[in-house]
Amino acid sequence: MAYVIKDACISCGACAAECPVGAISEGADRYVIDADKCIDCGSCAGACPVGAPVEG
Repeated sequence: MAYVIKDACISCGACAAECPVGAISEGADRYVIDADKCIDCGSCAGACPVGAPVEG
């Protein structure tokens, strides 16, 4: 199951920089993960300072 980014996101971009498949982009109020591209690697969760990306 793909990761999702919760409301805790502070839009720092750390997760997007770590995503090996480019599945994360800046959304209107927080970063978002394209579920079709996400490979469930967890790199985004490890890079996030506030723990916003979680397994969906």
